[in-house]
Amino acid sequence: MNNYELIYIIDAALEEAARKDLIEKFNGVITANGGEVVKVEEWGKRRLAYAIDYKTEGYYVYVAFNASAELPKELSRNLGNNESVIRSQIVKLLTKKSSVKPRPVRVAPVVEAAPAAAAEEAPAAEAPAAPAEEAAPAEEAPAAQE
Repeated sequence: MNNYELIYIIDAALEEAARKDLIEKFNGVITANGGEVVKVEEWGKRRLAYAIDYKTEGYYVYVAFNASAELPKELSRNLGNNESVIRSQIVKLLTKKSSVKPRPVRVAPVVEAAPAAAAEEAPAAEAPAAPAEEAAPAEEAPAAQE
């Protein structure tokens, strides 16, 4: 069984009795399909970040549950078919016993340059400095004419 979190937003205009029935309906979908509801938190009416179908407020509900891998698809289908649900999201939680393994870190081998190669590179580094000095007097000439 996997651990999941579900957050869904119910239309704030829905009456309290209908809202409670809706929450029980979705909890029933979880238990009817072999899942176990661990925690249900009603976060209450909150302002939405942006208008969804011209609605600016919604009633947030958080559910933590354990279920098989097939249940989130069925639950998502039920949430999507209900017109009172504005948005929903189901997230699988990773545990320490997860099958996800960390990737090995690959480090490029360090290649040391020979002392002769270092001596050849030093004059090449000094060569670009000479043309820059020649260009400097050309820039000063227009300033002297003014």
